[in-house]
Amino acid sequence: MTINNEEEVAVLFDLDGTLLDTANDLGAALNYVLSEYDLPHIAREIYRPVASDGALGMLTLGFKEKLADFEYEVLRNKFLNYYQENIAHHTCLYDGVGDLLTHLNLNNISWGIVTNKPESLTNLLLPHFELLSQCKVMVGGDTLTERKPHPAPLLYACQKIKVPAENCLYIGDAIRDIQAGNSANMSTVVANWGYIKSQDNTKEWQANYLCNNPKEIISLL
Repeated sequence: MTINNEEEVAVLFDLDGTLLDTANDLGAALNYVLSEYDLPHIAREIYRPVASDGALGMLTLGFKEKLADFEYEVLRNKFLNYYQENIAHHTCLYDGVGDLLTHLNLNNISWGIVTNKPESLTNLLLPHFELLSQCKVMVGGDTLTERKPHPAPLLYACQKIKVPAENCLYIGDAIRDIQAGNSANMSTVVANWGYIKSQDNTKEWQANYLCNNPKEIISLL
């Protein structure tokens, strides 16, 4: 992707596993719910790769085949309530994200966040990180009726910042991010520093680029 001063470009990001390492707070919420039912805790190295998969992914990991024995909405509410009350205790920006966002700001490149995280939780989380609160647009998992891998949230973000989709770079750590970005006719980047599962072969995701740290993205621009 080459920046043309006569043509505005933008960068859009996934949130969990791309800008923020939220795994430990999500894992704490899972282990709190498991404790409520006297079930064993899940270790960080086990829950971290699943952290991008939301409440359903985390609860499925923790409860396994026992999940069907419980009312899922009750478990989900317990999980989300605990997470909401402890949303940024252990969460942090990934190394290099600050430099990347500062570079975008200094070069007047619009950037935003398109996540499957519920809008209410995202709005609660972002103010804990001053740089993230400077994003030009935020689209949550429930902003529209569709969510990633559907391209609609990405196209909606483009409309909000008035940049054509073909002039946008979308960065995420899950295959649904790349599918959404490709369907929206954006250039796509796999954030290899995120929640990549051991069985994932990111080279098969058909992204335009694979990056091992956020600073590599600066060279793409």
